Amino acid sequence: MKIKLFAMAGLFAVFTSGVAAQSKSHATEQTKEAKPQTKTSVNSPLKLLSSIPLPALKEGDFDHFAIDLEGHRLFLTAEENGKLLVFDTNSNKLIHTIEDLKAPHAVLYRKEFNKLFVVDGDESAVKIYDAQNYPLLAKVELAADADSMAYDTAAKYMYVVNGGREAKTPYSFITVVDAAASKKIRDIKIPSDRVEAVVLEKSGPRLFCNITGTDTVGVMDRTQSSLQTEWKLPTGVHQNVALALDEKNHRLFVVTRKPGRLLVLDSDNGKTIASLPAVGMVDDMAYDADHQRLYLAGDQFVDVFNQKDADHYALLARIPGGFRAKTGILVPELNRYYLAVPRRGTSAAKVNVYEVQP
Repeated sequence: MKIKLFAMAGLFAVFTSGVAAQSKSHATEQTKEAKPQTKTSVNSPLKLLSSIPLPALKEGDFDHFAIDLEGHRLFLTAEENGKLLVFDTNSNKLIHTIEDLKAPHAVLYRKEFNKLFVVDGDESAVKIYDAQNYPLLAKVELAADADSMAYDTAAKYMYVVNGGREAKTPYSFITVVDAAASKKIRDIKIPSDRVEAVVLEKSGPRLFCNITGTDTVGVMDRTQSSLQTEWKLPTGVHQNVALALDEKNHRLFVVTRKPGRLLVLDSDNGKTIASLPAVGMVDDMAYDADHQRLYLAGDQFVDVFNQKDADHYALLARIPGGFRAKTGILVPELNRYYLAVPRRGTSAAKVNVYEVQP
């Protein structure tokens, strides 16, 4: 009887030990899923070269960058400061500020027109400036809360998100603006009060947009005036904001904020290929085809993901950024990544300039 009891006790101990180990392993896995650990290495994919101080700015978010390669200029919308900042990319200095804006969001520079196009949300318009001396030339009126934008270089059309929540309508618009003529062409009605990023494929006519209000990605032929289909995101992820496209591998990248996740979709059918934990509050994401990486600018960190192949991805590095530093741009031609860091308390706003490492 003692032998049997001893054997049973031994088996019970082994069983409980195994259960405890499994529970610990599962808890660790859950922790990693909820909050990926900071990952850095000696060979970081981004090397900080300098920071451009912006002491005159008050606290408040930035929104988007744009580049003028030949003119060596970088443009940045300081949304909550109501300014457009112009930097010299050779000297890394602020060289001009456009002051007469309310809530600037997306910005576009077009050399062929010598114009800057600034989407001003509170002004409900695209404001058009001379790109040399910066006087205001024209406005294209939109609905309230104009925000994100994508540009078709062949057609010379802008696709501008506007309307929705701030306009107090259950739908939004993607408005087509002719950049050459500085005039509105048509409105594409989206059945949601919140639409975020828009990306265009270059090899075809498709437009992808984050329909954040319904947790879907909208797909359409941009020569038409309505959505073709909507792809529902996986269960449990919400607030899809950032969007990027890898046309060669037919992959669409979506970043959500609740929770912070990077989703990889098949751009042909919307099937989820991969899903990984990511930094929170991402606003800008860039796909680096040369280095097969993704850069996600979010609160406190820039997450850099490695694209092993079309179906497999891994966190390469988590690089310290700044409080609500969710505005970034990759400029492959300069081998640079720029990150806008807002003021916080006595710490002045700045733009960090990074060199992309092999």
